[in-house]
Parts: sequence; C-alpha cells; structure tokens
Amino acid sequence: MFHAPFDVRLSRNVGSSDAQIQTVVQPDICVVCDPTKIDNRGCLGAPDWIIEIVSPGNLKHDTITKFDLYQENGVREYWVVFPGEQTIQIFELTDKGHYQITAEYAEPGLMPVATLPGLAIEWSEVFDAPR
Repeated sequence: MFHAPFDVRLSRNVGSSDAQIQTVVQPDICVVCDPTKIDNRGCLGAPDWIIEIVSPGNLKHDTITKFDLYQENGVREYWVVFPGEQTIQIFELTDKGHYQITAEYAEPGLMPVATLPGLAIEWSEVFDAPR
C-alpha cells in the first residue's frame, strides 16, 4: 500500500543523444495500468493517467513544466483541475506523441476517462461548492 507522496520516476531524453536525466514527480493523482511499473519506491515509468490540481503557486509548473514532461514521457491522459475557476482541462496523447486538448468542463455533467473506457467522473463530485 502506498501513502502520499507517491513518486513517479521518469527519464527524459536530452537532444539526439541517449543520455537520460532521471526526474521524480509527485502527481496529485495517478493511475498506473501496468503493475510491473510499480515497485517499493513508487512508479518507474509513465503512468497512464495523471491528474494535477492547480494552486496559485504552481500554475506554471503544472500547465507548462509537467505538461511537457508528461507529454515527452508518454502519459496517455493528463487532466488539469483548476479549483478557483471550477474547470477541468483534459489532454490526450495523439499517435504523434503530442497532447491535444480533448475537452474542457466547467459545469455539472459526466467526464469520460479515455484511459479507462466505461469510467466517467461527475463534475459536481469534483467541485463541492455550488456554482
């Protein structure tokens, strides 16, 4: 059983060489479908789905730095939750390895999870406060 924080260890390719830099991130929520990626230190390699909850102090880190890192490492689905605006942006990795925004939710309704077909999360269960 894992407790927060949960380390996700990623490798970044630098330029055209084979050199790699090990990067450790601690996503707010992540789903790993391949159990072989899980070890006693967390996850080695890209999770399938990551959710980051943005706070004013980490806006740039979650929307630019982590966006680029997750895209480069093949995280298939990336959700960015903006509690202040009560919105969620959903990005999916294309077959060319780039994120494409596939949805933005700002009101009650189901939000389907591409990584786990058949699963949908109700927007109003994410945001407690009435609009």
